[in-house]
Amino acid sequence: MADVRIIKRYQNRKLYDTHQSCYVTLEEIAQIIRDGNEIQVIDNKSKNDITYITQIQLLFDQEKKSTKLGNVDLLKRVIRSNEGTFTGYISSLEHTALGIEPAREEPATESTTFGSNLPSAEPVVPTNFQNSTLN
Repeated sequence: MADVRIIKRYQNRKLYDTHQSCYVTLEEIAQIIRDGNEIQVIDNKSKNDITYITQIQLLFDQEKKSTKLGNVDLLKRVIRSNEGTFTGYISSLEHTALGIEPAREEPATESTTFGSNLPSAEPVVPTNFQNSTLN
């Protein structure tokens, strides 16, 4: 697995790629991701991981630059979904496609990986199993 490239976000909103030792734009971060690299964006002051919100901002900027009109009906479906977020909407689509119930325990975090919400496999015990065979 490739190393995660750390991008620091400073108070002046500038993004600094610690791998290349230079400032980068959102478009350049998009290219880093398109090239197959993993990134992690850290707020330099608070040390919080802001990767998710940075990538949402990146998508927003890409939509603003697009010459094609967006799908308003899709946006309405996202807004009307249970969570009203892209992440929640896509998660519900994944669960529908896989035919499983979505987990309701706790909200997903950035560290949640695909499949981690799947129920654990319980051992199957035959209904005709008798304890007398153990005695």
